[in-house]
Amino acid sequence: MRSFLKPLLTIAAMALGMTAVVPMPAWALVELNVNKGNVEPLPIAVTDFQGGDALGAQISQIVTADLKRSGLFAPIDKSAFIEKISNPDAAPRFDDWKVINAQALVTGSVSKEADGRIRAQYRLWDTFAGQQMSGEQFFANDANQRRVAHIIADAIYERLTGEKGYFDTRVVFIDESGAKNARKKRLAIMDQDGANVRYLSDGRSIVLTPRFSPNRQEITYMSYESGQPRVYLLQIETGQRELVGNFPGMTFAPRFSPDGQKVIMSLLRDDGNSNIFAMDLRSRSTTRLTNSTAIDTSPSYSPDGSKVVFTSDRGGRAQIYVMGADGSGQTRISFGDGVYSTPVWSPRGDLIAFTKQTGGEFQIGVMKTDGSGERILSSGFQQEGPTWAPNGRVLMFFRDSNGGPKLVSVDLTGRNEQPIPTANFASDPAWSPLLE
Repeated sequence: MRSFLKPLLTIAAMALGMTAVVPMPAWALVELNVNKGNVEPLPIAVTDFQGGDALGAQISQIVTADLKRSGLFAPIDKSAFIEKISNPDAAPRFDDWKVINAQALVTGSVSKEADGRIRAQYRLWDTFAGQQMSGEQFFANDANQRRVAHIIADAIYERLTGEKGYFDTRVVFIDESGAKNARKKRLAIMDQDGANVRYLSDGRSIVLTPRFSPNRQEITYMSYESGQPRVYLLQIETGQRELVGNFPGMTFAPRFSPDGQKVIMSLLRDDGNSNIFAMDLRSRSTTRLTNSTAIDTSPSYSPDGSKVVFTSDRGGRAQIYVMGADGSGQTRISFGDGVYSTPVWSPRGDLIAFTKQTGGEFQIGVMKTDGSGERILSSGFQQEGPTWAPNGRVLMFFRDSNGGPKLVSVDLTGRNEQPIPTANFASDPAWSPLLE
């Protein structure tokens, strides 16, 4: 549970006579097997949360939108509802929900506490089994209203799929505005659904390729404010910035190690070759991991930190390679037609996402960590830069659209592609871990 809610959850649940998570009976009908090849979206009804004036309806709308966007749920239009929920703590009339094929039902309420905090609670029902599946309540201040909705959606997602959700997350990206030949690029951050955009730089200098730390709300990014590429660490909440170093020959932005103690990057040396280096953020010492006469670039750690995936053209054109975190055992794993780039290891450890150029188009795809099972999820004109949701089920990338880049997400089936709304053009997304 997220820290800003955790201290109050257990006590509040007991006071209401409800359990934080109520096990579903073994014979209950509602379940989603997300590991099947084809997953039929689950019909679910999300009622307006009672109380809180417009806030109850707003939370319900955010929960509904999160679940729908995942592609795993089919929210039922409220105009089809037969029962009007007046007491969200009481058992609903299950027959009224079964007749409209709502296999799961969400009810809830919102209220203001005397100290000004918001209390939001929900209950998830299995309508065909006639049972409550889970129920929790959360307290938050006004600034975290949307977070409460995302956390509730995550809880529902996890209860019905058995996997962690990804809705209570943020995305850092490059906001691009202005004429194409004089594009203003600002470092920006937003909720994963495009809400709550905040700018982290003023656009007076070019910024590129932000990357999240895996274990705290910190990012690394490149800036040309001095005329030379410099890499900075930025604390998102405080705005505190720290220079990592000057890297005139950098060919790809650094990525963090899973423990957040190192960054890995590719550097172009005087000999004209691009090789991969790891830097210890405490000592600032660098270790060279590859020593080839080719272009080795785009490194990304495996989630356990034991391996690194990267691209190299040592075989004639850029393909995907894997090596130990110390540079040992460099092995080519891709052998397909075309040119591969921007490989990124899934947080689950089971897949590697990549960009591929072939046949005059750009493709976003995934493969197993040994290179087998390559699947293309999306094809289009000038699209690249995949980043993983923290549960390893969804990718976000950017695609050129109507004169500039826009953000797009796609799930592992490749069938649920969703545009991510941004006010301006947007590129280089990086998905955060679940918020704390």
